[in-house]
Amino acid sequence: MADIVLINPRFEVSYWGMEHALEMLGKKANLPVACLPLLAALTPEGHTVTLMDENVEPIDWERCRRADIVGVTGMSVQRFRMTEILTQLKNLGCFTVVGGPWITVQEDYFENLVDVIFVGEAEETWPAFLAEWAEGNHSARYEQLEKSDMTKVPVPRFDLLKMNQYAFGSLQFSRGCPFQCEFCDIIVTFGRRPRLKTSAQVIRELDAMRKSGMRSVFVVDDNLIGNKKAIKEVLREVVAWQRRHGFPMSMFTEASLDLADDPELLSLMTQANFVAVFVGIESPNEEALKETKKFQNVRAGDSILGRVHTIQRAGIDVWCGMIVGFDSDDRTIFERQKLFLKESRITSSMIGMLHAIPKTPLHKRLAEEGRLDYADEPEFGTNVIPLQMTREELRDGYLEVLREVHDVNAFFDRLDELFIHERIYIGNRQPQYKDYWRSHPLSWLKCQVYDQAAAHYAYRRLKKKVTDPALLAVYEKRIDNLFRLRKEGGVRFYYVVKAMIHWHVHRMVKSFVTGERKLVNSF
Repeated sequence: MADIVLINPRFEVSYWGMEHALEMLGKKANLPVACLPLLAALTPEGHTVTLMDENVEPIDWERCRRADIVGVTGMSVQRFRMTEILTQLKNLGCFTVVGGPWITVQEDYFENLVDVIFVGEAEETWPAFLAEWAEGNHSARYEQLEKSDMTKVPVPRFDLLKMNQYAFGSLQFSRGCPFQCEFCDIIVTFGRRPRLKTSAQVIRELDAMRKSGMRSVFVVDDNLIGNKKAIKEVLREVVAWQRRHGFPMSMFTEASLDLADDPELLSLMTQANFVAVFVGIESPNEEALKETKKFQNVRAGDSILGRVHTIQRAGIDVWCGMIVGFDSDDRTIFERQKLFLKESRITSSMIGMLHAIPKTPLHKRLAEEGRLDYADEPEFGTNVIPLQMTREELRDGYLEVLREVHDVNAFFDRLDELFIHERIYIGNRQPQYKDYWRSHPLSWLKCQVYDQAAAHYAYRRLKKKVTDPALLAVYEKRIDNLFRLRKEGGVRFYYVVKAMIHWHVHRMVKSFVTGERKLVNSF
């Protein structure tokens, strides 16, 4: 039987990493990568598994040296650190295997540093490899012929991670997305047919997450609502679970913009206590959306802006992805992006230049057109050569959008439009759910006490950690005003967390604009 170590490399400071914000809460990382505890659960009995997340703790090289198999996973932004780790493991004489998003789209990247690679999903190939390894006849490459049956996926081994070092837990309800966005590698890896776990599986994972002590989880599905009919059944069970336990957990996830077109689905998500959703909006330029085949954003009916407002008014904060550099974008796109974010009242926007990921339709098309920069670290931060502006104009316009969108007053003006002027509630703390709370006064009291305590604790930590006096003065003015006008603990806590996120993004953007850090166009 094998002694196995599985490693998730550290990330560089990134938008999603929230490193500067996490410092305020005493956490090491935002959430655990989903594959490590899942691979541990997929490992047959008799083998031993040790999980190492470098974002939480240093790699124990001596432990790796003793292991029979050392596995490394990683996304594109982790590829340089993956190379360093694999080089060190090779020097130690370790038998190494690699899987995950990056190796799936760039199979030859690590060349002679790896003994075995796993392409795509591994629910079937990981156990098969271990059986073949034990017999001494394993292959050098594994790829499943069929997509994984999600109804057979086991509960991840969260108990093997230091869960108290993460700000959020991570769960997965489904895989796959029905849409065909040209730039996206999700459909390359997981396919266009959404596959869901059963409600019973989801409830078991919620129980495991609750047992770990987590009070907030990120449902890591790339599009939670890819199959609306099926996810509604799951959400009804999640609502029932939350009600049984007094709503111990808040949630956030990723979903397509057509969420706004389904009132029943919006209601189920707020009842299940989803407080935020990440939506791939990408651009206010409809020609760009059609060009990249993001047709779900330009369907007949309400405008993109109207759909965003519908989701917000339902009690779910909208985070979004925005992209500049589509073929139909000229230099006017930068002002259009800034105006859209102002009017949408979205404060958390992951903005990037268009980037072509290997194996995607976009990469194939641009390669045929001779419009790809093949450098591993492109000079201008993206491998795409734009059509209607120079590479310098794209880079400089992108940095301008980053800087202006995250100006402290512009950021809080948008936040105040939501929580002060429109007085939006989030999750199930809304007035329409008062019947439940009236019939469960103890649960209501516990939630209120926790929310208020969390808000004041977070505010104290913010004031202690922010080192820029001018920014701190703005934070205090805005937060004090919110506290004066809104008494709900959940709203207060969420608002303070938003201020923490601003501090993180402000520092990250400043390092890009000043040249302190090399521009990395993948957060």
